[in-house]
Amino acid sequence: MRYDSSIIEKKWQKYWEDKGMYRAAEDSSKPKLYVLDMFPYPSGDGLHVGHVEGYTATDIYSRFKRMQGFNVLHPMGWDAFGLPAENYAIKAGVHPKETTDKAISTFKRQIQELGLSYDWGREIGTHTPEYYKWTQWLFLLLYKNNLAYKAKASVNWCDSCKTVLANEQVIDGKCERCKNEVVQRELEQWFFKITEFVEDLIKDIQQLDWPESTKLNQLNWIGKSEGALLQFPIFNSQFSIEVFTTRPDTLFGATYMVLAPEHPFIRQLADQISNLEEVERYIENTSKKTELERTELAKEKTGVQLKGVMAQNPANKEEIPVFIADYVLASYGTGAIMAVPSHDERDMEFAQKFELKVSDAPLVSFDEGIKRGGGKKKTNYHLRDWLISRQRYWGAPIPIVYDPEGKPHPIPEEHLPWVLPTDVEFRPTGTSPLSESKELLERTEKIFGKGWKPEIDTMDTFVCSSWYFFRFADPNNAKEFASKKQLKKWLPVDLYVGGAEHTVLHLLYARFFTKALHKFGFLAFKEPFSKLRHQGTIIAEDGKKMSKSLGNIINPDSEIAKHGADAVRMYEMFLGPLEDMKPWNTKNIAGIRRFLDKVWTFIESWQENSAENLTLKRRIHQTIQKVGKDIEAFRFNTAISALMICLNEMRAAKVAGNNATRPQVESFIKILAPFAPHLTEELWSLIGNKASCHEQPWPSFDSAVTRAESVHLVIQVNGKVRETIEVAPDISEQEAKRLALESKKIQARIQGKDPKRIIVVPGRLVNIVTE
Repeated sequence: MRYDSSIIEKKWQKYWEDKGMYRAAEDSSKPKLYVLDMFPYPSGDGLHVGHVEGYTATDIYSRFKRMQGFNVLHPMGWDAFGLPAENYAIKAGVHPKETTDKAISTFKRQIQELGLSYDWGREIGTHTPEYYKWTQWLFLLLYKNNLAYKAKASVNWCDSCKTVLANEQVIDGKCERCKNEVVQRELEQWFFKITEFVEDLIKDIQQLDWPESTKLNQLNWIGKSEGALLQFPIFNSQFSIEVFTTRPDTLFGATYMVLAPEHPFIRQLADQISNLEEVERYIENTSKKTELERTELAKEKTGVQLKGVMAQNPANKEEIPVFIADYVLASYGTGAIMAVPSHDERDMEFAQKFELKVSDAPLVSFDEGIKRGGGKKKTNYHLRDWLISRQRYWGAPIPIVYDPEGKPHPIPEEHLPWVLPTDVEFRPTGTSPLSESKELLERTEKIFGKGWKPEIDTMDTFVCSSWYFFRFADPNNAKEFASKKQLKKWLPVDLYVGGAEHTVLHLLYARFFTKALHKFGFLAFKEPFSKLRHQGTIIAEDGKKMSKSLGNIINPDSEIAKHGADAVRMYEMFLGPLEDMKPWNTKNIAGIRRFLDKVWTFIESWQENSAENLTLKRRIHQTIQKVGKDIEAFRFNTAISALMICLNEMRAAKVAGNNATRPQVESFIKILAPFAPHLTEELWSLIGNKASCHEQPWPSFDSAVTRAESVHLVIQVNGKVRETIEVAPDISEQEAKRLALESKKIQARIQGKDPKRIIVVPGRLVNIVTE
C-alpha cells in the first residue's frame, strides 16, 4: 500500500469532526488545561506558514497533554473587527462583513486541513452582535466605575488610516498598520484608565512564566521612575513652575528651566513674554511633530527662550532663564524640567548651543534637595491612559448617547447589543462614518427622545481582543460575558502562544481588563496568562520577511497539496527552536515527507515479533522520555530528531531479523501522534486497533531501562584530552581513577610522575594534573 496523504488526511479530519473528539469536557474529573493561540484577524489572503508555526506548536502540546490525562480546552476564534479587515473590504469594494465572513471560512478550512485539534464548539467572532454586546457591556462597566472617560487631548493621528491611534500603536513615529507618518491633533476622545492599575501591572508580572524580554519590555513601557516635585518661583508673578526630577540632589546645579511648548503657563505669562510671536511660531512647528521625533536623542536640540520671564532656583536663589523646547513633553511629569548641564548630557548639549551657564555646584542629600525645593517625593510613569476611540466604521459602536445639552449617558443594558448600522459609506474620510447613519440617529431618538444623538466613534479593535479569552470559557452565554462558574473552571489561561510583537499592545491591555474585572469581583485571579511563549518569525526564501507587497508569502495550501499536512507541520517544527527566526526552504519539506514515508513503509509491512530486542527496548524507552520532555519544553525540533533516530534503529533491527514487538510499535505511533496526527491514526487502525490513537494514554518509560549500557569517559592530562574509554554509566569515582591511570596512553603521557591531584566528573571526565 502507498501512503496517500490526501485521502488519509481527509478521512481522519472527518472522523474527528463527526466524533467531536477535541471538545473540552464540561463534566470531567480530569485536571483542566487551557491552551490558547493569539487568535488571528482573518485577512482575505488566508493563512501563511507563519501562522502555521505557532498553531502547530500548541496543537502538539494539546494532543500530548490530552494523552497525559488532561481535560484540554483549545479553542479558536476571529479578531474580526479593525483596520486590516476594513481596508481589505475597501479594496475589494464590498461590505466588511461579507469579506470578513469569507475570510473566516477560508481560515477555518485551512486550519482544519492542517489537522489542528481545536474545539470548534466554542468558535467566536468579535464582529458578531452576540460577541460585541459584551464588549459594550464591559465598556459600560468601566464607564460606571470611572475607568472610562472622554477628554480633550493631543492624540496620534494617521492621515492614511483617517483615525487616531493609541501610543502603543505608533512605532518609530509611524502607524503600526500602514507605516505612514503619524501627526499630533487636539481632539476629544474616549480613554480607558489603565493607569489606575499601574503598580499592579508592575508587581504582578514578576510571578509569571513569561520570556524575560517580554516582561522587561512591558516594565520599560510602563516606565516607573522615583523622584520628587520641586517648585521654582517665577519673578514678578504669582506662579511657580513645578518640575518632576529623579535627581533632586542636583538642585544647586540647575541653571535654566525648560517647559513643554504646550505648557499652560505660556498662555498665563503671555503678557511678560517679549518675543511672543517667535514663541508661537515654535509652538506651531512643534505641533506637527510626533513624540518620537521630539524625544529622539540624536536630533539637534531646538528651543526658544521666554524673554521677560525668569525663574528662581529655590536652593541658591539665583535667577535662571526659562525656555520652551520640543524635547520636553507635556504628557510626562509636569511638562517642565530643571536643567542641570553638569549632570545631564542632553542638558549640556542644550546649554552649549544657547551659551548657558554650567554650574559645578556640589550634590546634596536626597532629602535636602527636596526640602530646599519646597517639594515632596513623587513617583512618575511613562504609561498613559489607553485611547480607544476610532474614526472608522468596522468596529464595535461605543454604547454612549448624548442628551440635547451634549452630556453623555450610558446606553441601558436592555438595548445591548447597540448594533453597528449598515446604512453608511464605510470608506474613511477623517470623520466617523457612523455620523452619516440615518438609522442610528432615528434609533437613538426613538429610544431616548428628540434631540438625543449617538456616539459616532467605534472602539479600537484591541478592546475586543483584550477579553476574548474569557468568552471561550462560556461562548454561548446570553446573560453574562461568562459565568463565574465557567471562569473559575477554565481560567486563567495555562499556556498562551503568539508573536512577540504584542508585548505592549495586546498583552498589556489584556492584563488591564483582567485586573479591572478582578477589582469588581468577577474574577478570583489577577493575571490572564500564567505561561507565555513566543514563536519566531519565518523568513521567506529570498531572505526577507514574508510580505504580500513583496510577493514572497508561502500559503500552506500548496505545500499540503504536494507533501501532506503532517509533513508541513513537522517541517515547521523541525526548522529550529520555536522562538528563533528561521529561514523557509520549500525543497526541504521533501525530507520530512521521506521520513513519514519510511514510517508508513516500516509499520505497514511490520510483522510482530514476540521476542524483545533489549537494545531496541532501550531506544524506545529513551525516545519516550526525550520526546515527552522536549514537548513540555517546546523543543519540538529535537523531539523530531529523536523520533528519526528511533525509526532508523527499528528499521535496522528489522533488517537484522529482530523486528519490534507490538508494545514497541504502538509506543512509537503514540509518541509520533502529536506531530503527525493523520498518519498515526491510519497506522494505529492498520495494525488492528479500533479506538483513536489520540485517545490512548501517553506511554510510560522505565528509567532503569533508559540508562545507557556504557558511556564515553574522557581522560585528560593537565586539561588536554588524551584518551576516551567506554565505561559503565554508574562507574564509581575510585574505579574511574583506576582505569584512567592504567591506560597505556595515559601512562606514556605522565611518564611515572605522581599526579598532584585527580579531578573526576562522574560518568563524564577524569583530569590528571601533574604540573
